Amino acid sequence: MTELSDDQKRDFEAAAFRRLVKHLRERGDVQNIDLMNLAGFCRNCLSNWYREAAEADGVALSKDASREIIYGMPYAEWQALNQTEAPDAKKAEFEARRPKDH
Repeated sequence: MTELSDDQKRDFEAAAFRRLVKHLRERGDVQNIDLMNLAGFCRNCLSNWYREAAEADGVALSKDASREIIYGMPYAEWQALNQTEAPDAKKAEFEARRPKDH
């Protein structure tokens, strides 16, 4: 395996994260419940992790601000543009798989 410096690791991880966020912004058709049911995380999880990292570094960041960073717009606007009502089967699957911290 190629040896990477800590700076390289950080930079590559940041680039991969930015690409993931960009991809999710472009795929508004992919619902958060689908992400949760398939992968165990969603855009809201990413925004929470982002906020937690900021807070761990002493930067206060609101839930709304961190969501806007991930969604690329205010959350309510994203919901109005993209979110659909989840079928009962998807809701049931989510509840059955839901991590305790959600």
